[in-house]
Amino acid sequence: MARIVVADDDVDIRELVEFKLTTMGHDIVAVGDGAAAIEACRAQRPDLCVLDVMMPGVSGLDAIRLIRADPGLVDLPVILLTARAQESDVSTGFDSGADDYITKPFSPRELASRVEALLARGPA
Repeated sequence: MARIVVADDDVDIRELVEFKLTTMGHDIVAVGDGAAAIEACRAQRPDLCVLDVMMPGVSGLDAIRLIRADPGLVDLPVILLTARAQESDVSTGFDSGADDYITKPFSPRELASRVEALLARGPA
């Protein structure tokens, strides 16, 4: 079982991700924006973080940059889950420090597989 922070401002998507990962046996901390995701990561030191890119206030890209700048979180695996599917968006996501990039709409099964793959890999 892993502790996973999930941040998405869309309640339906957040609840879908939370439900899928909970059924896999993971402990989920679900939040609605990037600032809350940073706070949860610093407080909980999760095993993985799933971030939406487009959130009010602190975006997922800003959040991942702050995570990578934090010595205690620098090796935290991060998946960006976003509707931004252009090649330049994907490139920006990886350049910001993402370990994986999943576009919406997404398959919960694919998300589960990618979460398991990153958790199996361990810290960077």
